[in-house]
Amino acid sequence: MSDNLHVLITGAAGMIGQKLIARLAREPRIGGQPIGRMTLVDVVAPETPKNISPEVASRTGDLSLPGEASAVVADSPDYIFHLAGVVSGEAETDFEKGYRVNIDGTRFLFEAIRLREYKPRVVFTSSAAVYGGPFDGPVTDDFQLTPHSSYGVAKAIGEQLLADYSRRGFFDGIGIRLPAITVRPGKPNKAASGFFSSIIREPLVGQNAMLPISDDTLHSHASPRAAIGYLLHAATLDTGKLDQRPNLMMPAVACTIAEQIEALRKAGGDKAVARIQRVRDTLIERIVAGWPHQFLAKRALDLGFVPDKSFDEIVAHHVEDELGGKVSA
Repeated sequence: MSDNLHVLITGAAGMIGQKLIARLAREPRIGGQPIGRMTLVDVVAPETPKNISPEVASRTGDLSLPGEASAVVADSPDYIFHLAGVVSGEAETDFEKGYRVNIDGTRFLFEAIRLREYKPRVVFTSSAAVYGGPFDGPVTDDFQLTPHSSYGVAKAIGEQLLADYSRRGFFDGIGIRLPAITVRPGKPNKAASGFFSSIIREPLVGQNAMLPISDDTLHSHASPRAAIGYLLHAATLDTGKLDQRPNLMMPAVACTIAEQIEALRKAGGDKAVARIQRVRDTLIERIVAGWPHQFLAKRALDLGFVPDKSFDEIVAHHVEDELGGKVSA
C-alpha cells in the first residue's frame, strides 16, 4: 500500500456515494494515511467536490459490461467501496437488470481484482434485505439468509462471493448489511424503502408525501451520517477479528411508522404531519413484509460500529445537514 492512498468508489453518483465523497473530501485520510487519489465510478457522471487535496478522477461506466471492471481497478486502488447497484424496488420490477447489475457487476469487479493479483481492502454494501421471514422477534447475527426479494437474493450472492474471495486471499473484504437509510436527501428513488424517508423529508419542506403501508409497521433505520461512519469504520477494521465471517448486520434504530410521524411532529409541527397522504401500495406492502424489522447486531456493536441514538436524532441530523437547521413554516 502506497504512502498516499488511492480510493475507488463505485456507485459514486448515489446518495451514499456522494456523502462518502464529501466526508473524504473534508477529511482525506483513512486509517491515519492521507488519500492521494479518488476514482469515482457510476453509470452517470458523479459530482466531484472542488478545491480538495486528493486528485479526483470521475469515470462513467457499467461494471456489468465486459472490460469495465478491469478498467476501474487497472491502477490497483488501495481501498474499494463497492456501493453500485440497482435499488430494491427496481430490482423487483426489472429482474434482468437487477441480476445483471447487482450480481454480474459485483462478480466482475471481484474477478478483476483477483486478476490484478494484489490485495486491497474491499468494503461491500449489502442490505437487511438478505433476511426473510418468518421472523420470531429481532434478527440476531446467526439468523439464516432467506431473502424474499430479487434484490435481497443478489445481495446475499454478493456476500458469499465476498466471503469466498476473501477466504482465498484475493482481497481483504468486509460486507456491511445496511438497514433502511433514513432520512435520504434529494428526490425519491425507486427503492421500496424510499417512503420511510419521504414521509419525513417532503413534509419538512412543505410538500406532500405518500405513505403506502400501515402506521403500525415496525422497521429499523440508520441515518446517512451513521451509514458513512459504518463504511469508514469497516475500511479500517481488523478483519482478523471477523472469524472468516466477513458480512455483518449493522445496528439500527427500530421504531414504528407512527413513532416516525411523532418525530416529524416534534420537528415540523402538526402542519408537517398533515402533509402525509395514505395511499396503499400492495407491492410495497409485500416487499416490506418480507424484511426484518428489528436487529440485535451484537457483533457489529462489539466491533465498534456506532449507531444513531434515536429516531428523533435521525430527524435532527437531517434538519441540520440538509435544511440548514430550519424547517418549512
